[in-house]
Amino acid sequence: MTHASTMMSSRAALPLLKNGSLRWKPHLAEAAAKLAESLESGGADAFARLEAAIAAEAARRHDVFLAGIEAYRHHRYHRRLDPPPSAWRQGTTSLLDYRLPETAADAPPVLVVPSLINRAYILDLTAKRSLLRYMAAKGLAPFLVDWDAPGPDEAGFTLTDYIAGRLEAMLDRVVALTGRKPAVVGYCMGGLLALALAQRRPDSVASLVLLATPFDFVAGRESGAAMMRALTGPMGEMIDAAGTVPVDMLQAMFASLDPGLAARKFMAFAHLPPRSARARDFVALEDWANDGVPLAGPVARDCLFGWYGDNAPALGRWRIEDRPVRPEEVAAPTLLMVPHRDRIVPPASALPLAERIAGAKLMMLSGGHVGMLTGPRAKTEVYGPLVRWIRRRHHNTAIVQSGIKAV
Repeated sequence: MTHASTMMSSRAALPLLKNGSLRWKPHLAEAAAKLAESLESGGADAFARLEAAIAAEAARRHDVFLAGIEAYRHHRYHRRLDPPPSAWRQGTTSLLDYRLPETAADAPPVLVVPSLINRAYILDLTAKRSLLRYMAAKGLAPFLVDWDAPGPDEAGFTLTDYIAGRLEAMLDRVVALTGRKPAVVGYCMGGLLALALAQRRPDSVASLVLLATPFDFVAGRESGAAMMRALTGPMGEMIDAAGTVPVDMLQAMFASLDPGLAARKFMAFAHLPPRSARARDFVALEDWANDGVPLAGPVARDCLFGWYGDNAPALGRWRIEDRPVRPEEVAAPTLLMVPHRDRIVPPASALPLAERIAGAKLMMLSGGHVGMLTGPRAKTEVYGPLVRWIRRRHHNTAIVQSGIKAV
């Protein structure tokens, strides 16, 4: 429907073009001037021919778009990765153990924290595009938090319940299983949860990695924050009545960040050979993107109104158990990985963390928010550097501990 309305708006604007009142974006000014000149010199039926051409092009694009959607719906790919065993479970939350049988006893443990909004398997999308399986193959001892959808136990959860309750319990479980403090890796919203965890449990976190993690929710999006504040009343009433924020509403919010994205990606997919690796990767990623989970009502209020509306994290007003979450109090060595082309978490939102966490190392990436984990350069730009950084921190910590024992 969004794509159809976009195509129709092109035709709806034609009267404005004809009477000269259509405003052009600056980068289109030169092309607009050439179009006006062509219409003036094209004869009496020039405008009618333009209108017919626009109608034909709109229909062609919409047909390709629909063909891409149909090709996606009927593609034969289905995710068939065997799930790893669960090392801990409470309610709908699981701790998945990705360690291999041959993993060394002294392997550096890693606790990976995804967002509460999307499924955790973006970090284990396919056999070849899996950060968790890559870590395991490189000799680490990785564990993945799987939040799943809120069940009866989580219906009234706040972020304090998820962090001070579930996440801290899983951190303790990893320490108990491995005998070592893990590196904690947070992705997107999960990065903020990991940040709070590292601040609260400095004696149990060896290092911290934040992947595309938002912090300043207003930078570059002032109008969006104003709109969210205006919606606090009516949307808050709906959340309270439903108890959760449905998946469809969350999907609509993400789509509004780039309304043309669906058209671009499905039109491109329509031209891919169905049996190609690119087609399979597209379907795998799109299946994940459409497999979201609802947000518990109190969590939704914290995120939508506290984060996106009031910018609470950046202003020091976001609290877990009445303690402000302050990056300045994080003592663990920290790595930030920030994609240049991230529309969901723009660099302006993530970069303030690099300034507020003492000694944090910053790596700027060429990809986007999801592409950093699943794109063709994910292994060379993200997986490899991340694993090497964790290994170096683990090695340095081992040297320090050995020195202390010797003394």
